[in-house]
Amino acid sequence: MTSPSSGAHSLKIDTTKPHPARMYDYFLGGKDNYEVDQQAAEQFMKVAPEVRAGVRANRRFMERAVRHVVEEGGIRQILDVGTGLPTAPNVHQIAQAIAPETRVAYVDNDPIVSAHSMALLEDTDTTVVLADLRDPRAVLDHPEVRKVIDFDQPVALLLVAVVHFITDAEDPDGILATLRDALPTGSYLILSHATGDIHEDRREDAAAVYNSATATLNLRPHAQVLDFFGDFTLVEPGLVKVTDWRSDEPPKLNAPPIGIYGGVARKNG
Repeated sequence: MTSPSSGAHSLKIDTTKPHPARMYDYFLGGKDNYEVDQQAAEQFMKVAPEVRAGVRANRRFMERAVRHVVEEGGIRQILDVGTGLPTAPNVHQIAQAIAPETRVAYVDNDPIVSAHSMALLEDTDTTVVLADLRDPRAVLDHPEVRKVIDFDQPVALLLVAVVHFITDAEDPDGILATLRDALPTGSYLILSHATGDIHEDRREDAAAVYNSATATLNLRPHAQVLDFFGDFTLVEPGLVKVTDWRSDEPPKLNAPPIGIYGGVARKNG
């Protein structure tokens, strides 16, 4: 493993505002968060009580999707942007359990993520990079990413529960296009995204909680999330709620619907 390195930005730890990665960690029951994150997370849970079930469902979607692209897609290198704080099983653990030679580059804009990831990732074929999805070219051209990822060979790009923190003004379509264009034929995009389609009556209140955070929550409808896949070919069952994407467990009775879409798509050339 190489040590974390920053991109073009100067990325500093800000503990005065909630950070989405640390709030996500709190939702998952983790301890790598601050009081400001806990307060915002508790406020969000009052608006959306199913959020903890939602983030766990999102993690399980990620696990199934990674297994799919490694087992069936033959992927041996993964670029995980917006990775968040380490939560077992992590992407490299899932992939390397199937194919030990799989290489993984983790990218996040929170220095705390890299600090916690370093200890976990010692002696693994991975790297952790401090960079921001809002500058996709800096992510793609980062020397530490290039040490691990060969963009002449198929890559799985993970954007799991991260694009919804990009505002429309920051041009998520352009960001996704830059990333998709950099991937060779045979690559995959694994993407999940929060939506207001499922709980329309709570959409504004849920998004408002993140107004004081380091990134806002931008809920998007199915059609807009679908556009992020561009001309990639979605594998079955397409873009669906994360609980419905190749689930390997029976649905829970009376479980509230989860407002997160997820999909996996392949670049066919």
